[in-house]
Amino acid sequence: MTQILDRLIDLLQKPFHSSVLIFAVILFIILLAPILLRSLKIPGIIGLILSGLIIGPHGLGWIEKNAAVDLFSTIGLLYIMFLAGLELDLKEFKTNKHKSLVFGFFTFVIPMAIGFPVCRYLIELDFNASLLVASMFSTHTLVTYPIVSRMGISRHEAVAITVGGTMLTDTAVLVLFAVIVGSVKGEINLHFWINFAISVVLFLMVVFLLIPVLTSWFFKKLEGEKRSHFIFVLSMVFFAAFLSEVAGLEPIIGAFAAGIAMNRFVPRTSSLMNRLEFVGNAIFIPFFLISVGMLINLSVIGNGTYAWIIAGTLTVVAIIGKYLAAFMTSITFRFPANWRRLIFGMSSSHAAATLAVIMVGFRMGIVDENVLNGTIVLILVTCLVASFITENAAKKILIEENNYARTAVTPQLEQKILVPISNPNTMERLIDLAISIKLPKNRFPIVSLSVVDDDHTAQSKLIEARRMLEHAIIHAAAIDQKVEIITTIDQKVTAGIKRVAKEIFASEIIIGFAMKNQFSEMLFGNNVKYIVENTDQAVWVASIQTNLNHFKRIVVVCPKFADREYGFQNWMSRVLRMGKSLELSIHFLSTPQTYEHIMEFHKQQRTSVGIGHTEFSDWEELQNLGQLLSPSDLILIPLPRSGGVSYKLSQESIPRIMAKQFEHFSFILIYTSAADDTTELMFSHDFDNTIIEKGMTLVKGRAKWFSKLFKSS
Repeated sequence: MTQILDRLIDLLQKPFHSSVLIFAVILFIILLAPILLRSLKIPGIIGLILSGLIIGPHGLGWIEKNAAVDLFSTIGLLYIMFLAGLELDLKEFKTNKHKSLVFGFFTFVIPMAIGFPVCRYLIELDFNASLLVASMFSTHTLVTYPIVSRMGISRHEAVAITVGGTMLTDTAVLVLFAVIVGSVKGEINLHFWINFAISVVLFLMVVFLLIPVLTSWFFKKLEGEKRSHFIFVLSMVFFAAFLSEVAGLEPIIGAFAAGIAMNRFVPRTSSLMNRLEFVGNAIFIPFFLISVGMLINLSVIGNGTYAWIIAGTLTVVAIIGKYLAAFMTSITFRFPANWRRLIFGMSSSHAAATLAVIMVGFRMGIVDENVLNGTIVLILVTCLVASFITENAAKKILIEENNYARTAVTPQLEQKILVPISNPNTMERLIDLAISIKLPKNRFPIVSLSVVDDDHTAQSKLIEARRMLEHAIIHAAAIDQKVEIITTIDQKVTAGIKRVAKEIFASEIIIGFAMKNQFSEMLFGNNVKYIVENTDQAVWVASIQTNLNHFKRIVVVCPKFADREYGFQNWMSRVLRMGKSLELSIHFLSTPQTYEHIMEFHKQQRTSVGIGHTEFSDWEELQNLGQLLSPSDLILIPLPRSGGVSYKLSQESIPRIMAKQFEHFSFILIYTSAADDTTELMFSHDFDNTIIEKGMTLVKGRAKWFSKLFKSS
């Protein structure tokens, strides 16, 4: 026993020397850091960097920078640039190439023009360091792209221009970066420029002519070898990175070029893209981010105000430069103010390329720890500011430009209703709800699903589930409706629901409401939240206390701007169908503006369902609605997904309020369908713009508390 304790103490000596223990610690950080910080709305990228700071040589000293850490860090850095090139939308760039060229020019030149004199004369960096940091200001990462995707305006002209400009400015910065590196090494002369030009031409020919031909040939010859496709792509990435190094460029330029060269061979929706992103986002890129944190030395900031001045200066210059670029673009093409804000919001966030440039500069000794730490602050601030501005600009574009007909209309796909069932006591009511919203022309049967856990009792559970679902067939047949039953096995019930919903192309998912307060669900999220966040279909979460034919009316409580939400016409058509099926009138609680669009849609549908209206806009008073409602009302609340036009942070508490204040009422929470284009770029899913709203809500609450305190005194 003593020997075991001695061995354990020896292994835990700081810094850790056991490669197994080091790798285990890093994997635990990659696993737990995003989960633990998610509830605090802290971006995952920042969480990983902070974790590296804590365990690194300038923190607890558990892990030191060694060859193994440097190897994984380099792989992660190359992976970042490869995926950045792979995910660029080249077709969108071609469509708006002239405007993208202008924006790309402005967003490259203006931040450089402002940043260089500031770094050279205000911060007093040397020439190469000033040029490097100024070029860093010109880069940006499309962190906020998912916001415009969720709002259904990803094909907006301002978005396309920003995406195209991103490719241009990041490419220009990487080329300039190669020149800076050559200057630092003392190689800038006529012979250098001749060799550099020849090397770059040969490098570009190999990457953009040879690699696409090899990729096409390999994918055709080994079409069924999916594993080989993955290995081949990675081989080409690191081969291009090596050729870039031979040509006198940095390896990150080769990785970025390889991503562009293989862009058309790896569709975003392909399994190969999924594997590439999974491996990068799961292992290599988090490893790189942790290694970045290990470089941060807080004592440098704590030693004086100079480091804080640098961090503040870098952040302010980065934001001003990107705003002026967006402003000049909008002036040139006479864009509306909201277009300018959207372009600025999408182009003001710094992440992947910024980290890549500054990290290589730090390793070569071009910039010091003050600039590195200041860059980390810059990344955090700009990503939060960008998400706030992008969300507000996108909402105003939807609201003020009268794009109702173009953006709020959900494509009317064929209706396929999926009803997952786990509780036989609620089965009949959920099936009745599905029947009540089923459109008359819908030729598909309702799909009743039961998912069982994949364990040693799975077979017997499947038999029991099928017997339970057969009652749904009998119940529906009594009113001449068809129900198709599916029983399946999955590692997790919610994952099974998500998979089947995709397989059958479901348009709605109807599930029962349950509110649990277990610690595991507080940490990892409950089942309803998982389904809502991981599906695009409309999700109806129902708590129905009695049979549907016992209700006297339907009451719909609409959030402000619900009519501008993607999926508005989808849920409205279902609600009107429900009113007609149950022969009930529908009373809307909403703003006058929302009700105008409701009446317009009601007129278009030419339905005989009667509708009424009471003005309501204050969601903070939701718990006081009991005086307007009765247990004979069926309450419907359409809720947007996070980031939607009508989304508010306070809406996250609605399920809890309904369970507590309206437990004797029947209600349905309708999470509206999401936009089709939900592609996320590098790091984008890590940044949640609700952190700003949460902070503002907290500040307002504290202000009210202090106000009451002073009045009482």
